[in-house]
Amino acid sequence: MTRRDYEKRFRNFPDVVTINEFRAMLGGIADGTARKLLKEGHVQCFYIRCTYYIPKVKIIDYLLSKHYMEYRMKLKHGIR
Repeated sequence: MTRRDYEKRFRNFPDVVTINEFRAMLGGIADGTARKLLKEGHVQCFYIRCTYYIPKVKIIDYLLSKHYMEYRMKLKHGIR
């Protein structure tokens, strides 16, 4: 997918999302997986008063990243 495809796909989401919206945007990933991606810096975010705020553009950047592509390949082939 291209950036434009993701922008169209996520047009109904706000420009800055919460962790639950982030999880939904990535196909319903687990809370722990989402937090790990944020804590490890794979997706840039702001952490203010115990709440993650993630800019939508940073989620799209991640979905276009090498890390995400490698992760998807591992899932596809059942590699951990």
